[in-house]
Amino acid sequence: MDNELASQLKEVLTSLQLLLPKPVNGIDWTVCHAANWRRHSFAGYLEPVESIEQITLDDLLGIEEQKRIVVENTRQFLAGFPANNTLLWGTRGTGKSSLIRAVLNNYAGQGLRIVQVDKNDLIHLPDIVDSIKRLPYRFIIFSDDVSFEVGESSYKMLKSALDGAVYAPPDNVLIYVTSNRRHLLPEFETDNRGAMLINNEMHHGEAIEEKISLSGRFGLWVGFHPFSQDQYVSVTRRWVEKLFARQGSPLHWNDEAREAAIQWGYDKGDNSGRIAYQFACRWVGMQMLKQQQEANQ
Repeated sequence: MDNELASQLKEVLTSLQLLLPKPVNGIDWTVCHAANWRRHSFAGYLEPVESIEQITLDDLLGIEEQKRIVVENTRQFLAGFPANNTLLWGTRGTGKSSLIRAVLNNYAGQGLRIVQVDKNDLIHLPDIVDSIKRLPYRFIIFSDDVSFEVGESSYKMLKSALDGAVYAPPDNVLIYVTSNRRHLLPEFETDNRGAMLINNEMHHGEAIEEKISLSGRFGLWVGFHPFSQDQYVSVTRRWVEKLFARQGSPLHWNDEAREAAIQWGYDKGDNSGRIAYQFACRWVGMQMLKQQQEANQ
């Protein structure tokens, strides 16, 4: 009987261990510049990001005005001056997330740090902020590719944090969010129809106000828009030249590369900065490999 009870207790303890978060060491923010919030059953913890993409502000082409606005706001924040929570919204692949990483790489030496939080984990904002609010760094809480349905818990928590009515982050924390949607919520054609045409709703305007109320709480909106073909070709050329230079190659942009880049954009159905960079990697890699093979013959 004692052996049976001991076996049952062991099973219970094993089950509890699976529910509890794994032991983690405290983050050394002097060498760690970014962390992810990880949720585990009933709790969560900050996990250091060991490697950050080494992208620079100069690497981001075709979004000069967007860079200027975000960098200016971040510098204000680092200097201890008033600064705004920021929504970066717009077309996919235009550099929203890359801009945040580039800003971190540029200003980590001045005390900037980032905590990346999944959209569904924004309900844990108070716990996340409690763990960093007394540290001598400036933190950006960063949530990437965010969209909500009205009424989600994460939506309500983010709205409260931005508004500062019930819960407000401390002075060493800002919130930066990226989204493909300007208002972070789905919008429908029926939103613009008369109130009585939609389920007999008497106060249709209030429903629309609810849809835009979250985005309106961000102090800055930074829009990212599709490139024209000329912009796309220009950005692609700059990437091709930059990648050739990094390889120490005398090869350069030419008419063949231009035609191939345009076809690449057609095939992808997109002329964004991401597509331009992907083409440049493909083209430069192919040309370098061809050059190597010819040299070995």
